[in-house]
Amino acid sequence: MSTGAMTLLNDDRLFPADPTMRNIARRLHAEVRDLPLISPHGHTQAAWFASDQPFPDPAKLFVQPDHYIFRMLYSQGIALDDLEIGVEHLKDPRRVWRIFAQNYYLFRGTPTRIWLDYAFQELFGLEERLSAATADLYFDVISERLQTPEFRPRALYERFRLEVLATTDSPLDSLAAHQAIRDSGWKARIIPTFRPDSVVDPAFAGFAENIAKLGQLTGENTELWQGYIRALEKTRARFKALGCTSTDHGHPTALTADLAPAEAAKLFEAVLTDRADARQQELFRAQMLTEMARMSVEDGLVMQLHPGAFRNHNRKLYERYGRDVGADIPVITDYVHALHPLLNRFGNEKNFTLILFTLDETTYTRELAPLAGHYPCLRLGPPWWFHDSPEGMLRFREQVTETAGFYNTVGFNDDTRAFLSIPARHDVARRIDCVWLARLVAEHRLYEDEAVEVARDLAYNLVRKAYKL
Repeated sequence: MSTGAMTLLNDDRLFPADPTMRNIARRLHAEVRDLPLISPHGHTQAAWFASDQPFPDPAKLFVQPDHYIFRMLYSQGIALDDLEIGVEHLKDPRRVWRIFAQNYYLFRGTPTRIWLDYAFQELFGLEERLSAATADLYFDVISERLQTPEFRPRALYERFRLEVLATTDSPLDSLAAHQAIRDSGWKARIIPTFRPDSVVDPAFAGFAENIAKLGQLTGENTELWQGYIRALEKTRARFKALGCTSTDHGHPTALTADLAPAEAAKLFEAVLTDRADARQQELFRAQMLTEMARMSVEDGLVMQLHPGAFRNHNRKLYERYGRDVGADIPVITDYVHALHPLLNRFGNEKNFTLILFTLDETTYTRELAPLAGHYPCLRLGPPWWFHDSPEGMLRFREQVTETAGFYNTVGFNDDTRAFLSIPARHDVARRIDCVWLARLVAEHRLYEDEAVEVARDLAYNLVRKAYKL
């Protein structure tokens, strides 16, 4: 990497200003910077790698799929229509890019700026800052390189040193793209993740129709509770056959329940026929988390829980553009009481791993670290979404390590739709972990050889173990 005055990235970025700690962080980072990347949870598309077609243009690649970007732009009054959000084929991608470039200053101080600058310099060799003045230069350079073989999805996967890349998939997905990757003979490990929200959340658009389709796909009568459960079990087995090692659940809360079978069947009938009120819908979601835990005990799939977002807070945006347009807001989340029914049944099972995430940082020391520091099944996922930042990562380590240690966490996952940001996100996580470890070494709380071992574990070993990779 160039170190000239015009470079976007400094080799010491994110490292401490204190020279003693900075030198320790440098040495630790040298031990982990070139380790392979494991991406066990994210939202990239298997179809990119099945077809291996060039990405179309910079706006389609960087702006359209990344809610971190268009959320910020929208907050400053830039219309999503002007960014062509939700449009399959952009009419004027250069115009969209110019709007983005003119407003790039909005990302100062944010992790998004770090991720983007990394991609611009490390992948495309661009070393001038993005601005209105350089918008067309960026657009032309990126557009030209995207048409070369080196920038096809498969070539980038290999260039990124990705060892595993997990997508996130609906149980209604045929997984044809995953099968096509296997059939192609390409040896990369791209695996699905089972995300059942569309068939376990009564508030999900088209819930009853989704249940009916699940029945058609599995040959089960999903109008009945037992048929519905068998259909979910069959679908999990289909995912496992294509390499899936984990499930993911994006519930509004962490509430779980442990109803008797007859009571669960009665509740299922109510939600399926749209007779359930909001309390009953939440109870059904709670019961389904426990059902999914039971299935994980039986089939070995790791379970991830991502609760605590008020989804689609901006109703007008949701009605116009649909889900995932950056209008989701964190809310207070209870884990101790909410998870008790599930943990009372399965918390001590050896063949069960539940990885917890949070958008409520107040739970780190009060709830999450003590829970993970006790229950053998629990692990803590990395700072997520709004807290996937250098500051958020440090807050996580500071608040969690004292009770849960390092080894009840699972390392890092990038959780991104923006494929080109994956190396940048891992780079940030590795640097910040080295910063935290350097502090412990400088304060004589950890020997440096131990810090090296922990840094490697956080960057590579823990995630492989937690996700059974």
